[in-house]
Amino acid sequence: MLWIKAFHLIFMVTWFSGLFYLPRLYVYHTQATDEISNARFKIMERKLYYGITTPGGVLTLIFGFWLLSLDWTAYMQMPWFHIKMIFVFLLVIYHVYLGKLLYDFKWNHNKHGHVFYRWLNEAPVVFLFGIILLAIIQPKIL
Repeated sequence: MLWIKAFHLIFMVTWFSGLFYLPRLYVYHTQATDEISNARFKIMERKLYYGITTPGGVLTLIFGFWLLSLDWTAYMQMPWFHIKMIFVFLLVIYHVYLGKLLYDFKWNHNKHGHVFYRWLNEAPVVFLFGIILLAIIQPKIL
C-alpha cells in the first residue's frame, strides 16, 4: 500500500507542476507579439499539457482510486473524503478547461488577457490546500 501511496503522491506533484506552469505560459503567450514566439508557446503548451500534466493527472487518479479500492467501505464513511473528492472533481474540470484554452490558443482564438490568466494561475493553490489539508488532517466533520 505504501508503494501505491508513494506513486500517487509523485504523480500528484507532477500533475500540479503542470497545472501551475501552464497558465503562466498562457500569460506569456498572451503578451507575445511576434509569430516566432507565438509558435514557440504553442509547442511548449502542447508538450506540457499532453506530455506532463495529463499523464500526471491520469496516473494520480489511477493510483488514487487504487488506494480507495483497498478500503472502499472505510473511505465512504469519512465525510472529509467526500469533500476531498469534490476538490479532485473540480481539479479535473480545471484541467480540462486548461485544455480548452490550449485549443483556443492553437487556433488563435484566445479571448482573454494576461490578467485573466494570472488569476487563473491561482486556482490550483486552492485545490492543493483543500486536498492536502483534508487528506492529512482528516477533520471530523458532522
